[in-house]
Amino acid sequence: MGNRLGDALSPYLRAHAGNPVDWFPWGEAAFDEARERDVPVLVSIGYATCHWCHVMARESFSDPAIARMLNARFVAVKVDREEHPDVDASYLAAASAFTRELGWPLTVFATPDGRAFYAGTYFPPRPVHGVPAFAEVLAAVDEAWRERRRDLDDTAAAVADALAAASAAPTAGDLPGLDELAGAVAALAEEEDRLHGGFGRAPKFPVAPVLGFLTRSGADGRRLAERSLRLMGASPLRDPVEGGFFRYATRADWSEPHYERMLTDNALLLDVAAELATGDHPPAFARPLADGVIGFLTGRMQLDGGGFASAQDSESVIEGERSEGGYYRLDAGARARLDPPALDAKVLTGWNGLAIGALARAGFVFDAPVAVESARRGADFLIAHHLLDDGTVVRASLDGVASAATATLEDTGMLAGGLLELACATGEVRYAVVARDLVDRAIDAAADDAAQPFAAPGGGDPVLVARGLALPADPAEGATPSGITTCADAAWRLFALGAGAGYRELAEQAMRSVAGVAVERPLAFGGALELMARLASPLVQLVTVVPDSPDDGPGAGAGARGDAGGLRAASRRHAASVATIVTERQAREFAGAGFELFEGRTAQHDADTAYRCRSFVCALPVHEAGALEALVERA
Repeated sequence: MGNRLGDALSPYLRAHAGNPVDWFPWGEAAFDEARERDVPVLVSIGYATCHWCHVMARESFSDPAIARMLNARFVAVKVDREEHPDVDASYLAAASAFTRELGWPLTVFATPDGRAFYAGTYFPPRPVHGVPAFAEVLAAVDEAWRERRRDLDDTAAAVADALAAASAAPTAGDLPGLDELAGAVAALAEEEDRLHGGFGRAPKFPVAPVLGFLTRSGADGRRLAERSLRLMGASPLRDPVEGGFFRYATRADWSEPHYERMLTDNALLLDVAAELATGDHPPAFARPLADGVIGFLTGRMQLDGGGFASAQDSESVIEGERSEGGYYRLDAGARARLDPPALDAKVLTGWNGLAIGALARAGFVFDAPVAVESARRGADFLIAHHLLDDGTVVRASLDGVASAATATLEDTGMLAGGLLELACATGEVRYAVVARDLVDRAIDAAADDAAQPFAAPGGGDPVLVARGLALPADPAEGATPSGITTCADAAWRLFALGAGAGYRELAEQAMRSVAGVAVERPLAFGGALELMARLASPLVQLVTVVPDSPDDGPGAGAGARGDAGGLRAASRRHAASVATIVTERQAREFAGAGFELFEGRTAQHDADTAYRCRSFVCALPVHEAGALEALVERA
């Protein structure tokens, strides 16, 4: 038996390299083997910080008897869902035909052409609470494959046909106005847990995209978001020592969390805290909560090269034994004597884009240079290592080695959005130029698709595409905004910075494709609704220009020098659709690169000068914080 996972890029696959199971990585070789032997394929999908994935690996995949059955009767394929999200999405959709208990580890049985005919999640080594033992499942599938093959083929074909029919694009509708968005806020309020924060019953997730929508949805929505984030931040869902949020909780009061800490959740919740800190009455908890998350992202999740790890494990080793959550239940002193839980050091382009954007925005709003510098390091790493000379976007890397996995639409959209936030936080136009190029490539990849103006330039996972199993980009959203939403949001940001009205039109087109279903199901479309709220609200642009300094070199920004009149501090917390502080040189560079919002912006009278605009129509420039605040009152 060969070891095909030992040199895999994914830490999740490497962790299974020592199993007695003859694992294949995702790829054509596994399906060729299954076809040649005429056996079914077991597709096992998980990720490195998943607790129940660890459990199934220890209990079932390490069992020699189970391994012998798998090796003799199946071709076993191990997939990291974070490296191959398209594969995960396709088989997760297929699994929904067989079980309502979807999650990871995901266990799918498929024909040699990749079509699923049975699926489940975690299977224990012995029957537990009505869940059959894994060996029993394998024996039953093997028997059915040998004796009722036609039935399995019919099931697989029916599931594939149903998925193809269900994947048709939803009927486009009109973009919602403020009244319809208020209805979505009211629907979310009905689901709110007023005692503990969040929505629904246990298990409870932070659903950060929904909170992002609420922060931009008027006073009622903002209060709802503020309550939820405040209660979550003071609950067991958040690590009081290191500041990061855990993945989810098994109880309504956020206790008994599943302890993995994801880059995505923490980035998006940091962005919510930064947004709540803008405007007239920022909540007192926003800054300390943000400081804690910034500390977690910069101190724990950022790797030496500048990129960010995907997640931190739920398990640690305490007194020689694996413990789920044991490290996190200790105080700072006790933790200092232990090795921290392992990081999944895989650098994902899209997820890094979320972290870059959140750190840049929080660094700007809170005047936290360490956050901005962390975002800059992350962006520079991705630009150097994940954007190839031919325009290809790398989905993932580990220790500088690029994954062969195809990049997805979320990689383009999330990275573009993060770079645009960083451009505003630093005043460096080069980040905005790279973002514009990413969005333009997604537009070109969509060609003349009437339904969607953005598509992944890579064209989808080739193994799925070859078998007709690739699904269109999923517009639904749970823990993160979809690729469709993030590309549309980046396009809207380009428009807001003056890159051209065509970008707004494309953002609107993308959002019309999900407008009807998003308003009806706000918990599943928080990111899309947030963008729709931006589109329905007045566009407020704030550019504050400070005089050039003789000490300014390339990359020098406007934030380090004295703030006469408090204008820069007021600009940071001003409630605006887009806000930036730039030197005169940086303003000229933005204008020269085609961002018309910066055209003619100067530091008048050699003093800090703020230009507040509504849809590119600007009020007279002001030089003091009080004058900027007065513009809001007169608007």
